[in-house]
Amino acid sequence: MLDVQDLCVQFAGLKAVQDLSFSVKPGQIITLMGPNGAGKSTAFNAIGGMIRPTSGKVHFDGRDITGERPAKVAALGIRRTFQNNGILREMTVIENVLTGLELSTQSTFWGAVTGMPGSSRAERDAVRRARSALEQMGVPEIAERIAGDLSFGQQRLVEIARATVARARMIMLDEPAVGLSPGERVHLGSVLRELAANGMAVLMVEHVQDLVMAVSDEILVLNYGKKIAHCAPSEIRHNRDVLEVYLGRA
Repeated sequence: MLDVQDLCVQFAGLKAVQDLSFSVKPGQIITLMGPNGAGKSTAFNAIGGMIRPTSGKVHFDGRDITGERPAKVAALGIRRTFQNNGILREMTVIENVLTGLELSTQSTFWGAVTGMPGSSRAERDAVRRARSALEQMGVPEIAERIAGDLSFGQQRLVEIARATVARARMIMLDEPAVGLSPGERVHLGSVLRELAANGMAVLMVEHVQDLVMAVSDEILVLNYGKKIAHCAPSEIRHNRDVLEVYLGRA
């Protein structure tokens, strides 16, 4: 589904990402790991259209999306979350999720939110889809709550619901487990595995190793912009380069 070929990103004299190649298939969860400054977020942003690669190619479902604007990438079926939490805190949960349908429905936002008798069929369908997305996250009961009043773990689930509600084919998650309790991480892992089981591709940047080891099909480790390992979780624990560079021991 996603094919990254020889991706390079350079800022002045700094090579932030060097010759990065990998692919993500439908139903796979691939995680990017590495120490701070390894190039994970830069690679993520280059794939998602936030920055333009210096060289290399990014293909999605056979289509060249290298350097496409984020809105175009999203419209093609790749949605993402952000490390700094993109929740609209003053709005309700259902309103937050509905914003994820902006590019894929003919409804008006307020018509969808109010669900008044005069609202269109598309608007009523938008609300149904938003509630279904929350149910898939396991939190349908929080739909009418103010998003800023939720726990950090619940806010993360709302972000993922917003990313998946438009029937995304792939989601990109930027450190989704940061700040979550152990129980919330377990629930998040269950959600991600269910999404993958339904055919969604998942590309994730994450530091929290218990989640990474529990859900990842493959782990790709970067250091100074270069790929130093790409293997299954069971193999990563015994990779000498990873132990020396990322875990700090031989």
